[in-house]
Amino acid sequence: MKEARLYEKLEDNKVKCNLCNHRCVIKEGKRGICGVRENKSGELFSLVYARPVATHIDPIEKKPLFHFQPGSRSFSLATVGCNFRCLFCQNADISQMPRDSKRILGDHVSPEEILELAK
Repeated sequence: MKEARLYEKLEDNKVKCNLCNHRCVIKEGKRGICGVRENKSGELFSLVYARPVATHIDPIEKKPLFHFQPGSRSFSLATVGCNFRCLFCQNADISQMPRDSKRILGDHVSPEEILELAK
């Protein structure tokens, strides 16, 4: 767990998360709409920092990036949690997990290890 960036401390140990457009105001001991940022004693923490549940290298053509660097590869890294509830989401089992069951999955992987995976 790591202290989050992009938040403001408010009165009564509340915090305002500024990571996405929801701008959640989070009471102590609660999480934002994404389910992965939690207020602990008036400080906001990321529960998924360095805890990916999936990493993968794919041809860029598999991604929704029209004519971007044809023939190159793309490194994807995913954690649980999302601030949307798209009905068509192919990753809903992962993205909605923190909201639906309060579970946070993912083994700790250091930033250096992530860089090595991306090479």
